[in-house]
Amino acid sequence: MLNEYGIIGFPLKTTFSPTYFNNKFNAEKIDAIYNAYPLNIIEEFTQLIKSNPALKGLSVTIPHKETVIKYLDDLDTNAAKIGAVNCIKIENGKTKGFNTDIIGFELSLKPLLNAQHNKALVLGNGGAAKAVKFVLNKLGIKITTVSRNKNNTFHNNVLGTINYEELTESVIKDNLLIINTTPLGMYPDVDSYPVIPYNAIGINHLLYDLIYKPETTRFLELGNKYNAITKNGYEMLLLQADAAWEIWSH
Repeated sequence: MLNEYGIIGFPLKTTFSPTYFNNKFNAEKIDAIYNAYPLNIIEEFTQLIKSNPALKGLSVTIPHKETVIKYLDDLDTNAAKIGAVNCIKIENGKTKGFNTDIIGFELSLKPLLNAQHNKALVLGNGGAAKAVKFVLNKLGIKITTVSRNKNNTFHNNVLGTINYEELTESVIKDNLLIINTTPLGMYPDVDSYPVIPYNAIGINHLLYDLIYKPETTRFLELGNKYNAITKNGYEMLLLQADAAWEIWSH
């Protein structure tokens, strides 16, 4: 039986994964196929597994990284700590969740860091943000989450959550690492971007956008305007995909 892999999320109109993995399978002569499985609601997950017995692994993207957890048989330790899953291994009918976003994000971020990047603003508070904050905490970087909903909780290196109205120029100047984990600016909605005081950004700032399409989002374009170092999410995407394959194939 041909081994099958795939990605769940919604709407999956522009997902990179099927092309990436099917090209990999063809190039390396791996007897497998990778499909897109758009799930409008996560309740469809159980039936997907039952209906596709050849499935060996799944990638998970927006909006299911957190909600899929309750449907899984087991969780990797880090995925359990984070509370978000982007990779599922299926073996003997059992599902186990992992988070390879942390591998991709850490390996792509670390070469850009210097001693000044000791405080970070994380824009957004979803499943991707959880993986980002896990890595930042591991690296000893102080974290402030910027969200539409305020929640002043303080633990580990997390300094709490502020809303966008509280994001003043002084806050921007005090946090030289800014990471966008929201879908603002993602194709096809390329004109949207997080509303922050970009004029407070300078040459010492590092702006990282988890979005990879378009290559330069409005968020990064505005960072470039003020001479910040910028990076998109494409390298992270490749690294997390390779880490997922390691999990599925071993």
